[in-house]
Amino acid sequence: MNLSKINIEKDCFDINLKFYFILKFLVRASLNSNEIHNILIYYSLDNKITLKDILSRKLDTILNIKTKSGLKKYNIISDILDLIDNDVDIKLFIFSLKLIMIKSLLLEEAKVRDLLDITKLESLEPLSLAYDQVTLFTPYSTRVSGALLSLLFFDKLEKQDNVFISNDTTGFLKQLSKEVQFLIKNKVEPNQIFMLMFNESINQSIISDSGSNYEDRILSILKKIGIDEKTITKTHDKADSSTEFDFFFELESKTYGISAKRTLRERYKQFIKTAQMSKVDVMIEITLGVDLTEEKMVAIREHSVCLFVADEIYQSKVFLQNKEGVYSVKSLNLTTLKELSVLGNN
Repeated sequence: MNLSKINIEKDCFDINLKFYFILKFLVRASLNSNEIHNILIYYSLDNKITLKDILSRKLDTILNIKTKSGLKKYNIISDILDLIDNDVDIKLFIFSLKLIMIKSLLLEEAKVRDLLDITKLESLEPLSLAYDQVTLFTPYSTRVSGALLSLLFFDKLEKQDNVFISNDTTGFLKQLSKEVQFLIKNKVEPNQIFMLMFNESINQSIISDSGSNYEDRILSILKKIGIDEKTITKTHDKADSSTEFDFFFELESKTYGISAKRTLRERYKQFIKTAQMSKVDVMIEITLGVDLTEEKMVAIREHSVCLFVADEIYQSKVFLQNKEGVYSVKSLNLTTLKELSVLGNN
């Protein structure tokens, strides 16, 4: 592909850059609905007068600059107003204010899918593959949902389809559709630029925590089967300081060291090395098992490290079922833990 033939017209770039700047600064300003409402009212009173002139007289009152937060908002909005040079800029600013109000609605709608996914967890085993996939995909599904919602929203605005939200908002959306049409004619790309800001808002509102979440789920199982949380510590092995036990505790005078890793990769070799040096009575590797091969299993068991894997993986692989010292996480209970303390090298 010849990139030299790809050209962005300067006026197109400039107005979309200004649009993005305004959206970003409005997010920073954190205007509440009343403040946005009042700015829109002053604009509607006589939009033949430039918005700069109106707000230069009223902005300090609207934002209550006697307060620290009000002064911060005042300075940010003033920076935006300094960029306004013409009628298109004014309409871009007004349109941006309305999008800030819409953003919250779209963000909450995008997070509904997150809520629906989280609700599924109530019926799933915490260490199952199904549970893990929900926690792994949830933040990404929120981002995808947000991107598609934004696309659909602007598509309907451009087509002047105003019946996709409640009847009470029809008038508002009709006006917003007119503004979209006007700005598109002036080379604004509403969806693309809005999505830049919207995606940043989504990223700030969600976290991807599948790694630490896996440890939390194991801890919940240990507590459920009767291990006192107060006795569980996270510590480095005394003989091999390069290995950290995610869970270390004693049970009937026997010490237990557990490594919790969603996937093994090459990290299992470190645990094997520790097994050769450590004086811990029982060493356990808990993992989903998605990358657990028969070769890895044999290497781990040769050093008396016991394995617990997701039940879906355990049930699907005969070599796991036929090997002593390898268990489904469904077998993670006090009885099994006590049996492990006398399990030999098999």
